Amino acid sequence: MTFGADSKGVYAIATTPFLEDGSIDFVSIDRLTDFYEESGCTGITILGIMGEAPKMEPDESRAIVKRVLSRAKVPVIVGVSAPGFAGMRSLARDAMEMGAAGVMIAPPPSLRTDDQIVNYFAGAVEAVGEDVPWVLQDYPLTLTVVMSPGVIAKIMTNHPSCLMLKHEDWPGLEKISKLRAMQKAGELRPFSILCGNGGLFLDFEPERGADGAMTGYGFPDMLTELISLFAAGKRDEAHDLFDAHLPLIRYEQQVGVGLAIRKHVLKRRGVIATDVQRKPAQMLSATAKAEVDYLLARLAKHDKRAAL
Repeated sequence: MTFGADSKGVYAIATTPFLEDGSIDFVSIDRLTDFYEESGCTGITILGIMGEAPKMEPDESRAIVKRVLSRAKVPVIVGVSAPGFAGMRSLARDAMEMGAAGVMIAPPPSLRTDDQIVNYFAGAVEAVGEDVPWVLQDYPLTLTVVMSPGVIAKIMTNHPSCLMLKHEDWPGLEKISKLRAMQKAGELRPFSILCGNGGLFLDFEPERGADGAMTGYGFPDMLTELISLFAAGKRDEAHDLFDAHLPLIRYEQQVGVGLAIRKHVLKRRGVIATDVQRKPAQMLSATAKAEVDYLLARLAKHDKRAAL
């Protein structure tokens, strides 16, 4: 299964389920994989930032890749970002041999200048291999690396194996418009743009030219419905659906506890067995859990999927 420069829809950023003792919950991984597919997702991305990839041992990362790939019926992209190119290459090559559709690479926080960013990705592509399709992750709020449209365009031009941009700049609507304008003018080759940030700006991103979402909001079935409504030209219906979910989306975007909220929602939906995170982690207080449950109850008045 592959993805390409014309990929559309929703690629779910998968959490990594753990048991109470912190070991990997493979049964919940199976259930989560099925859930994403049943929600209409066109792909799944594993071992990203929200998948707690830096907290995994190398053999655990490979075990997760193997388990998801053995079950998934949609393309799977594997996050391979690592402090050094050796580890990145090893995981990327192993994942591709197991059947991954491609890999995702994020810049390390140490990069500051445009030349440093461009040269880093040249080294990363050399490491994983020019035959490996990959996704460029642009997430300055967390990674502190700012990539201008010009820098993204240079990376895309230099590396035909980069087929997708995971766009998570904030604010970032003008960046999407600029990249699409460059393509329309023939200055830049085609590539897919899927957006993150928990879907926080997905009410306007498709109208700016995004092909869909690559994020892990606890209602991926809403995200796929939203993208379908935009594709069908049903703008008001799409915005109505988005507006109903916005309070929960916004609450989930809190720095530090976003993953805890997401896992709590997935647990409430019966998808994963626990909301455990690997240490170090910031957990939800009893008050915060009650607030999330209150938002779910209010959402259920407009979307029965939240009636848990």
